[in-house]
Formats: sequence, C-alpha cells, structure tokens
Amino acid sequence: MARIVGGIGTSHVPTIGMAYDKGKQNEPAWAPLFQGYEPVAQWLAERKPDALVMFYNDHANSFFFDCYPTFALGVSANHEFADEGAGKRALPDIAGHPDLAIHIAEQLVNDEFDLTIFQDKPLDHGCNSPLSLMLPHEGGWPAALVPIQVNVLQYPLPTANRCYRIGQALRRAIESFEQDLDVVVVGTGGLSHQVHGERSGYNNTEWDMEFLDLIVSDPERLARMKHVDYVRLGGAESVETIMWLAMRGALGGKIREVHRNYYLATSTAMAVTVYEEEGQQ
Repeated sequence: MARIVGGIGTSHVPTIGMAYDKGKQNEPAWAPLFQGYEPVAQWLAERKPDALVMFYNDHANSFFFDCYPTFALGVSANHEFADEGAGKRALPDIAGHPDLAIHIAEQLVNDEFDLTIFQDKPLDHGCNSPLSLMLPHEGGWPAALVPIQVNVLQYPLPTANRCYRIGQALRRAIESFEQDLDVVVVGTGGLSHQVHGERSGYNNTEWDMEFLDLIVSDPERLARMKHVDYVRLGGAESVETIMWLAMRGALGGKIREVHRNYYLATSTAMAVTVYEEEGQQ
C-alpha cells in the first residue's frame, strides 16, 4: 500500500527560479535562501519518494479567469513547464503518475470533493520554482509529480478549512492505493506579501513565525481563520498559504518540524520547511 513519508511547505516565488537559473546561489543576497533548501534536498535524497503530490496555484498561465477551477488535479503521464513570457526554463519535463493521480481523483470525488481533471496543462512557477531547488534534475527527475492546482487567485476561494479537509481526504486516498509507493506531500505559497494596492510591499515577520508554529501545533486554528484574517495579517497574496493547510491535513495528527528556513530579502517572505509524523523513523 502507498504511504505518506513526510511533508514540505515552501514558497514558490518566481524570482527563486530566476536566481537559480542565473547561478546566483552563492551571491550574498541569495545564499541564505539557497542554503535553506540544501537540507530539504538532502532529506528527499534520503527518503527517496516515488512521487510528490504538490498543491500549487497557477498564475493565469494554464488556467484563466474565464474558467478557473477551485481544485484541479493533473493526471498526465508527463508534465511540461510553462513559458511564462521570458522563455521556458531549462528544466526537463517531469513524469506524472497517472495510476496514482486517477486513483486520487476517484477517491476525492467519492469523498465529495468535486475536482476538475486536467491533462497537458503546462505547470508554472507555482511548481517549478521550488522543485528545481529540492530535486536533482539533470537527465531527469528522480520522482513523479501529481499536481493539484488550487484557486487562490479568483474569488470566491476555497476556505482554509476546505483546504485542510481536502488534505485529510488526500491521505485517505493515498493510503488506499494498492501499489507500494512512498509519497511526499508539498504545500506551496507565501509567506507574507502583497504585490498591489496601498499595502504593496507589506510583510509581517511576526505573523509568519506564528503561522509556521501553528501549522505544526494547531492547524485547526488556522483552518478556522477567514480569508480576511490571512489578508489582514500577511497581505493580500498571503492567502495562498491555505495551500500549506492542504499539505498539513494530509500528515495527520502530531508532527514534528525537522527543518525550517525563513528569509525576507525581497517583497515576499520566503520559507521552506520539512515535516515528519511523530514516531516516524
């Protein structure tokens, strides 16, 4: 049977990928960020997951405001990465896992989550920005990807609680899959930032730290919060951190944080974390 071996929370800021592509890993302004991903890459290398299930949001590259699904699951055998206007990144396509993806789709629908199912939709920086730092990819990626796109752009958005509950349903789906697979669940987005309006450039490190603590100790409290609470505390775009709750829901009860890195050097507070369940070896 398939099993979840851990979770990762990560920002998906596009400039992370841009800095990586330009070889800025050792520049003083970027080194603290890239160094923060090294333990994540090491943890993944040790865990050797067969697949990553990643909650991300598309930034109007494959889904548009005339038809933007609340939850959309990719079932393709192969996922390419999007050209977001400056040419495609020099990254190989990543394999999907159609058997697992279709099983998840069937189980989530049976669990009363009405999904959009997609194929052949390029994945943008919501996926590829953190992936390129977490996994080696010269000659191909070592794990398959099952992407779950979440609407955090076009209101009405799914509630924080809805995201938490879909994570719990995802766990049930994965654990009922009959193939022997190790799976890591990834939640992306955030942390505090706002890119428009009177509060453009807003950050709140105090709230970011509290959020990172609560995602471990009291995710139910985060799940009870309204969108306006996230916007007030972390800026308009920080509402995307509800995707971390989807990852957290998939991890079950008590977890421990085995790695955290937080870096605020641009208009977005950037974080990456690794979680394991209590008692997990």
